[in-house]
Amino acid sequence: MKWLHNLLKGVSVTGALFVFQACYGSPQHPLYETGEAPMRFSLVSDQTGKPLEGIDILTKSCKNGDFIQIGTTGADGTCDVNIPFIRNEEGPLIHFSDGKGVYVSQDTTLTDLRERDIVIKMEQCL
Repeated sequence: MKWLHNLLKGVSVTGALFVFQACYGSPQHPLYETGEAPMRFSLVSDQTGKPLEGIDILTKSCKNGDFIQIGTTGADGTCDVNIPFIRNEEGPLIHFSDGKGVYVSQDTTLTDLRERDIVIKMEQCL
């Protein structure tokens, strides 16, 4: 009789857990909520490997789809930015632009917002 009691108790707990997950879903990493993800970009020359200063980092606005500037690389070629994103949408489009025209502008779509230190190699214009 004790085994029947333990079996029913296990079925009850399992049923409660199933209902909880059905109502609330599996836990998501907090980065996949709506908000901003902190990231660091390092931009270097593809030929020399030296850091690139003054490269603008832009992303598309979640509100109207226009590009907005979120940062510019410093003397060490790095820039810490907060990337805005919306849950359940394709990763944000990031645009790297050299205002001087020495390097070719590049675009990338971030697919994993957990990656924090991203190195971008920029190609010199001919």
